[in-house]
This record gives sequence, C-alpha cells and structure tokens, in this order.
Amino acid sequence: MPKPLEPPRDMEFLDHLEELRWRLLRGLMGVLVVAAVSGYFADFIVNDILIGPLKRANPNAKLQNLVPYGQVTLYLQAVLFSALVGAFPILAYQVWKFIEPGLTDAERKASRFVVTFISTCFFAGIAFGYFVLLPVSLGFFASFGTPLIENNIAIGDYVSFFIGTMLTTAVVFELPFAAFVLSRIGLLTPPFMRHYRKHAIVAILVLAAIVTPSTDIITQAVIAIPMMLLYEVSIFISAAVQRQREKEERAAEEAYP
Repeated sequence: MPKPLEPPRDMEFLDHLEELRWRLLRGLMGVLVVAAVSGYFADFIVNDILIGPLKRANPNAKLQNLVPYGQVTLYLQAVLFSALVGAFPILAYQVWKFIEPGLTDAERKASRFVVTFISTCFFAGIAFGYFVLLPVSLGFFASFGTPLIENNIAIGDYVSFFIGTMLTTAVVFELPFAAFVLSRIGLLTPPFMRHYRKHAIVAILVLAAIVTPSTDIITQAVIAIPMMLLYEVSIFISAAVQRQREKEERAAEEAYP
C-alpha cells in the first residue's frame, strides 16, 4: 500500500511570509496615515520645526535652493521623516507581533512592555537631538568664523544634517533597549559591563567626537555625558533582567526537580 503523501515542509515558512506581508502592510498603512496628517501641516513642519532651529541659532543665515525641484524634495523629505517618526510605535508594534509567536511564555511576559520601552527610548533620543544637540551645534556654527563671510546654506545639506542628527541621537538612546535584549538572551551581564566601564567611556568619547559635527569639547560633551548616563542605566537594566532570569530558573528547578 503506498504511503500517504507528506504535507509540504515549506508550508510553515510560507505562513511566516504571509504574516510578514500583512505586518508590513499594516506598518505601511500607519506610515501613510501619519504622512497624510503631516502633509496637511507641511508648511508648519518645514517653517517652524525644520528651519526654526537654524533661524533661532542664526537669524542671519540664508537657506538656498540650488535645483529646480529642491523645494518639492524638501517638503517630501519633511513629510516622510515626520511620518516615520510619528508612526514609529506602529512599526515597532508590527515587528514585535511578528517575532512574538517564536518566544516562550516567560519571554512574552518579561517583554510585554517592549514596544513602549523602545518607543520611549526612540522619542527621548529625538527630543534630545532636537532640543539639545541641534541648537548647540547650530549655535557653534553660527558663532564660528569671520563675519565677513555670509552664511548661505544649501537646503539639501541642511536637511541632511538635521535628519542625521535626529537619527543619531535616536539610535544612541536605544542603548538601554539593546542592553535589555542582550541581557535577556544571556550575552550581557552587569559584572561584564562594570568591568569594561572604563573601556566603554573611552569608546563613548571617541564616538561622540565622530558623530558630533563640531570639534569643540562642549558640543562633544553634550552627547558624551548622556551616553555615559545611558550606559549606567543599561547596567541597572541588565541587573534587573539577570535577577528576573535567576528567579525564573529557580522556579523551573522547583517545578521540575
């Protein structure tokens, strides 16, 4: 008697692809909704949020459009970046729901606030970049040099600098979340982070010198000091995660001696 045909082994993989497709579509829909709202307030976003910091730091600075389609590109970049920032919690939620089925019940319970955590870190980084690092950097640039040279800035270069600053601080402020994930999977421990604290401080100072646009020590300290504080917060988070893991291990040993 012939053996029954086995179900195709790639069905589970195809199911994952289908789930990924729907998660991507939902995330894209969230971005489009926020983009529509941002488009309605495009003038406010460009004039007050995007160009506002430059005018406050240097009222005499002049922005120049050097290509025929420059202002169209400017508005598209402003709306798209605003949409990505505003829809970040939606995107983070979709990514989390995609990987959640592969986690254990204990991991789901320990990570139930992960979307809130990662979104809080992201928005804290954006706020720090906009209200602290950007004004300090622009103020330094405005005060540097000779008054005989007029500051005429290409709008494309300014937008690249603005977005780069925001994304840099947003990524840097995800350090506590990275510490949470690495500690959860056992790759990072508080003793390890304490032992290499001095090395981390040197690395932070080097990184601050690389990512900050100016060469003065004050501007570099503006980003280096929060990074050091974030490192200390990451040690605290790693310790909390380690205590939770040890608690779960003891509970498992008592349940299955």
